[in-house]
Amino acid sequence: MLLSNLEFLPDRTVKRHLGLVQGSSVRSKHVGRDIGASLKSLFGGELKGYTELLHDSREEATQRLLEQAESLGANAVINVRYSTSSIAAGAAEIFVYGSAVELE
Repeated sequence: MLLSNLEFLPDRTVKRHLGLVQGSSVRSKHVGRDIGASLKSLFGGELKGYTELLHDSREEATQRLLEQAESLGANAVINVRYSTSSIAAGAAEIFVYGSAVELE
């Protein structure tokens, strides 16, 4: 399955538009990561625990988007966009969406 943030793919023709597809993942931080992040914030630097948390969440949301596109018969998802939002104290959502298409 091809995944692209471009609206149109060079040298490819959209045969059929199958609609909007989406995926999301909501994750919360755990106490261990929170304590580590608090200590790290005193000295500065990357909060690796949170980086890993968001990476895993993006991967999960993307997989859900691809599964939905596949169920529609798509062979590509174009114009893919990611969004992040805070859901509650200590919890964030990664949301991904795009256009499921059938390419020639």
